[in-house]
Amino acid sequence: MLTDEGRALRFLGLTGLTPAQLRDRVEEPELQLSVLEFLCAHEPDLLAAAEALGVKPAALAAARESLAR
Repeated sequence: MLTDEGRALRFLGLTGLTPAQLRDRVEEPELQLSVLEFLCAHEPDLLAAAEALGVKPAALAAARESLAR
C-alpha cells in the first residue's frame, strides 16, 4: 500500500491515518478490510497491489469478502 506514493497519500488522506499508525494497526482486521476495500474500489490500485504481492486480484477480492463477514 505504501510503496506507491500516490496510492498511499490517497488512502492516508481518506482515513486520516499516519504511516506509523497504519504500520502499528496492520494486524487489525478492521484496518485490513479498509485497505482491501480501498484497493478493490479502484481497479488500477487492485491490479498494482496484486502484482506487487504476487497474487491474483481475485485473491485480494476474496480476502475482502472474507473479512467483511
